[in-house]
Amino acid sequence: MNSGKNEKKVLVLSFLGVITFIAVVVGATYAYFTAQGGGTGNININAQTATTDNLSFQIGIAISITANEEDLGSGAGNKTGSTYARAILTANNATNTATRHYYVYLNIESNDFEYTTVDQQGELLLKVTDPTGVEVTTISSLTQKTSGGVTGFDITTAQGLITIADNYEIVSTGTVTQDWNVEVIFANLDSDQNANTGKSFSASLIIQEEKIITNISDVCQDGGNLADCVELLNTTVGDNEYAGLYYHDADLANGANDNSYRYAGANPNNYVCFGSNETVCPDDNLYQMIGVFNGQVKLIKVKTIDNITWNSQNNNTWDENVKPEIYDTLNTDFLITIPQNWQNIITEVTWQVGGLSLSNAQSTSKIAYDNEVGVNQSGYEEVMKIGLPYVSDYGYSAIPEYWGQNLAAYNDSSILENLWLFYGRSLWTISRRSDSTTNALRIHYTGYIGQDPTSYQKGFSINPTFYLNSDVEFLQGDGSEQNPYILKID
Repeated sequence: MNSGKNEKKVLVLSFLGVITFIAVVVGATYAYFTAQGGGTGNININAQTATTDNLSFQIGIAISITANEEDLGSGAGNKTGSTYARAILTANNATNTATRHYYVYLNIESNDFEYTTVDQQGELLLKVTDPTGVEVTTISSLTQKTSGGVTGFDITTAQGLITIADNYEIVSTGTVTQDWNVEVIFANLDSDQNANTGKSFSASLIIQEEKIITNISDVCQDGGNLADCVELLNTTVGDNEYAGLYYHDADLANGANDNSYRYAGANPNNYVCFGSNETVCPDDNLYQMIGVFNGQVKLIKVKTIDNITWNSQNNNTWDENVKPEIYDTLNTDFLITIPQNWQNIITEVTWQVGGLSLSNAQSTSKIAYDNEVGVNQSGYEEVMKIGLPYVSDYGYSAIPEYWGQNLAAYNDSSILENLWLFYGRSLWTISRRSDSTTNALRIHYTGYIGQDPTSYQKGFSINPTFYLNSDVEFLQGDGSEQNPYILKID
């Protein structure tokens, strides 16, 4: 591919083994998308070894794309935009064979597209062609679909970092060029796709010689203690948007300050298959890690259980003598659905069930945490295996820049696009409203924290939540939804 007159060289690095990385974006679409972004140039990054072998990268242009109403008409056909990433390796002389490796990633920075069909046909499709001219048919975190007569990887609702080339080899005795060609296709389904009117997608390609560490298998390649590996991931990369993992010590601004490790952001690699060791995890066994607390991994079930009352007596009393119905719903009705050998790796812990006031619940994540489970909590404690998420668990699942926002405002689309613990339903939390005798707190289906009478059932769901024993080990997986961590269990 000709890089064109706008190609420019921006940096030369002259020390061994260090290569910068650079972002590259998915190309513009045409009739279906209005492109927004400036410049048409490419970027060239050179990296040299002490023997003057020269590895350089060239990229296309960053761009954001938006779907317009007039572009969604039936029969308009599919529209495609494209871009590329290029690696160039020059050996130091004609008799030297230079061998290097590099990585290519698709970094989806924002995407609010949604499925418009019941069977979730792919509406944004990704096609990748490798340097040999062969179309890539396997990307571990993505599923191929055929929509609008086109087969590609479904990225309709995808977020975060996707690995396109993993430790790809380039060899040269002179100069060798390798191109990765990327297309994004909006599929015309000849159906009502108006729900995507005004929706936007922004992504970039990253090509570099160093691997971006995103999941625990990058640091615990032979498996290992699940909690320890989560902590090691953070120790290795620090608080990191790609790993989506943050250590909540005293130095973390607006954090919980409880020395927990919490996942945050749109799409962290925090999926776990619980209750099954099947190669393809059944939907009912898919969970996500909220984080690690006191050396124990905390999981939440992804698939909701619908139409549940917190307590049909319309009171929220919870003490040593009176338990609300939600207690038995979780620790009897739900628990017995789990095979006994899997029940054995769930640990009994102390849950703070005294609750918090509505004003504190709708304040910042830190205020909610302090009053719900932290220094200001003064309510009743219950030892049990199965609970529900805390209000503060939900707040801290957003990226750090929103932790100072009030949870009453979490229905803002910019927040929801950067928050993983949102399942699009009204969900009960474990916390009652401490300044009321009848209400419990819930995550509203639009995203904000609110409250309702405990007897309310219609439209309310639960996502059972629990802690694993501290010695639980994982076997494999990269933590993506398509390839969740598989646990070792007898």
